[in-house]
Formats: sequence, C-alpha cells, structure tokens
Amino acid sequence: MLDINNLPKNLFISGKWVSGERDTPIAVFDPSTEEQITTVADASEADATRAVDAAAGAASGWAATPARERAEILRRCFEVMTRDADRLAELISLENGKSLRDAKSEIAYSAEFFRWFAEETVRGTGELGVAPSGANRIMVQYQPIGVSVLITPWNFPAAMATRKIAPALAAGCTCVLKPATETPLTAYALAELFGEAGVPDGVVNVITSSTTAPVVNTMLNDSRVRKLSFTGSTEVGRVLLRQAANQVIHSSMELGGNAPFVVCADADLDEAIEGAMIAKMRNGGEACTAANRFIVHESLAEAFTTRLAERMSALRIGQGTSPETDCGPLINEKTVLKVKALVDEAVEKGARVVCGGKRLDQPGFYYAPTVISNVPTETRIAREEIFGPVAPIYTFQDDADAIARANDTEYGLVAYLYTSDLSRGLKLSEQLEAGMVALNRGLVSDPAAPFGGVKQSGLGREGAHHGMLEFMEAKYVATNW
Repeated sequence: MLDINNLPKNLFISGKWVSGERDTPIAVFDPSTEEQITTVADASEADATRAVDAAAGAASGWAATPARERAEILRRCFEVMTRDADRLAELISLENGKSLRDAKSEIAYSAEFFRWFAEETVRGTGELGVAPSGANRIMVQYQPIGVSVLITPWNFPAAMATRKIAPALAAGCTCVLKPATETPLTAYALAELFGEAGVPDGVVNVITSSTTAPVVNTMLNDSRVRKLSFTGSTEVGRVLLRQAANQVIHSSMELGGNAPFVVCADADLDEAIEGAMIAKMRNGGEACTAANRFIVHESLAEAFTTRLAERMSALRIGQGTSPETDCGPLINEKTVLKVKALVDEAVEKGARVVCGGKRLDQPGFYYAPTVISNVPTETRIAREEIFGPVAPIYTFQDDADAIARANDTEYGLVAYLYTSDLSRGLKLSEQLEAGMVALNRGLVSDPAAPFGGVKQSGLGREGAHHGMLEFMEAKYVATNW
C-alpha cells in the first residue's frame, strides 16, 4: 500500500531532495474524488538554472562512462521499476485516475524502455567509408548531444518520462525532466528508483513548477542546453519550437493526434471491435494515439456501431485505484467540459447518441463512455483531439473515400486500418498520412519501434535505435592513411 506521507515531494537536483525557492507548494489532486492528495515543491527560474547546473556538471563524467557501464545502470533501472511495479501502478492510478489495469500496463511498458536502451547503449557504433574520389576516408562517430530538457504530459506519467530518459542516458546525455503538475508524484518516485539503480548524481534531475512557461524558457535560453524533447499539444509545441530557435536547440516533438480508425468492408468485425476498444479506451481515451474518428464502410456501419456501443456501455466506471474499474475519470474539470462541449456540439448538428453522451452526476471528473453516429464532418469533434472516452462514427463508400477522409486532418500521428486482404492493407497503409499505422491491430506502441508522427503531429522519433540517435550528434572526420 502507498504511504502518501513518505512520497518524495521536493525538487530532485544533483541527487538530492531540495526545497524550491517558492514558499507555496503545488497541490496534487485525485481526479477520482477531486480531493487533494498532497503537495509538491514549486520551482522558480532560479531552481531551473540550478537543475541545469547539476546536469551540466555531471555531463562530461556521464558521457565518458563506458557504454557497458551505462548499459548496466539502465538495466538496473528496469529491474527496480519491475520490482516496484505494483506500488508505481497504484501511484499512477491515484494521481492520474486511470484504471489500475491500465496503470500496470503502463509500468510494464515504461520499464521496458530501460531494458531496450540498455541493449542499445553498447551499439552506438560509427561508420567508415571511402570518399568517392578515393582521396580520403570518411569516418563518422556519434557523440552525446549534451544537456537535455525533457517535458512530459500527465496522461502517461511514467511512460512519457522513461521514453525520453532511457535513450538520453543511453546516448551519454544528462537531463532535466519537467513533468506535468497534475501528475508529478510518479516522476519523483522514478527519480528515487534511478538513484537506487546507480544513476550518478546530476544525471537525472526533476523539477515541477506552476509557472511552466518562464521556467522552461529559462532553460531553453541557457547555452548549455542542447536538446529539447517535448510530448504534449501541438499548440504548445509550436511555442516551444520558437523558443528553442533562439539557441538553435535540437528539438524532438511528439504532439497531438486525430487518429482515424478505418474499417474496410472485408474486415473481420470481431477483430475490428476488439481493436477499437483498445485503440479508443486505453487510458480512457486520454492518449495521443487514441482512435479519434471511426471511419467504417457503410455496409458494416450499423453492425459496428451496435456492437461497439454494447462494449462501451458494459465498461465499469469507478475510481482508478479500484481493481474492478474499467474506465476511470478524466484528469480534471477542464477536460470534462471540453469533452462535453465536443459531444454537445456534434449532437446539435445532427449526430445521434448511441450510448453515453453525458457527464456522471457524482464526485470526480467522470464522463460516460460514449458512441455517437451520423456525425457531420464539419463538427469540432471531427477536427479536434477528443482526449476522452468518446467514439464518433463516420461512413465511407470505397477505398479512395476512406483515405481522403482519414487524411483530412492537420495531424498525422497514427492510423488504424482493418481489412482481411493483406495486399489491400499494405497498399492503403502507404497512402495513410501518419507516422505509424496499426494494420489489424489496436496498439502500435513498442519500445523497439520508432514512435512519432508527420504533419502537425511532431518531429523526430522515440523508441527503436532512432530514439537514441535523437540524443546524439554525428561527427565526421576526414582522414587518410
């Protein structure tokens, strides 16, 4: 069981728990009950500079640490996270509200980044070639990019952190993590475990702040910071890219999504429904990879809608920490109001509520799992990221129509596609404007795969070997012998 009183609550800088400059702490709430859990320290701009000082001070030593030694430390991070999986999952459910089952899956996924990048650490090899003229050799080596600022959202408080920290450490970089103020407790708990696993002081620093913009801007205007990795909304990502331009900081952006879920006429309906439940309801729909638009062939639309509504209606709603819960609350009041406004506007313009469609009348930020059909394409819900347990259904007539509807968005993170014809599936996958395609699957995330989007959904990739290269610079040496 969690002991709230013993949870780390101060800033984690240079391997120590330190108080922030500000006297007033940040309150952390349980979205299942709307009650305050605890408070954490509130970092100022001066605290942010202290964190960068720590990361910069540890940078040369960590970069010079042999790859095998770094790999062993990352492996131990995986082991301590796995050992404490139940405690970490309960903590996520408490501060985030997601079901305990989802939280346990997140911890398993989060820890896996350390195992994967422990293996990748020793594979940071270079290249050797001969210039076409024959005049010299071309040698390329990959070196740590430097001090990295990592900014993560509240929806996956462990996974979004480890997906950045693990490759940064594998590459030989030190970092400052700024988690969301809604879910800071998980980040601090992880920092404590990383110290136990042998991560040297100053290599990973964690700060929380109620004034995110000036604190982040302070770090991005520090000449020692050479990398920014951000996961969050496209709107905030654009602002950060403009700030990063001042120091020409290398930036990775994992931004918003508006994922289409295309069900072709020849799709296996049973598999499509199973995939839909995973793609839509993982983390209660609060995921950038969540299926946002169900684009179903007109011949299957009625059956698909009925069956999806049956499954959504059967979900058990309750506190995230309860083992019986299938769907927990949304993160806060603002999110509930946004989801409600999107559904209400769609209904006003002609959409039909098949199930759900309302906020629950009880403490906590709950919105009923919802299916709506006959959704007009000019509605906000067709254009904006829902980030909630709502499944809007649209129809199409042929493959060209499906692709046009799927690609009719500024986003391009992930697309889902169901068909019994593999040739057709691969052909349509090439036409979908998305960085990732789940073909007859409801899940794409894997530490061994390059995660990222196109268009307004981001820059760069996380996971796979690509994830480590995001934290490295290629140095070319021209020589001959």
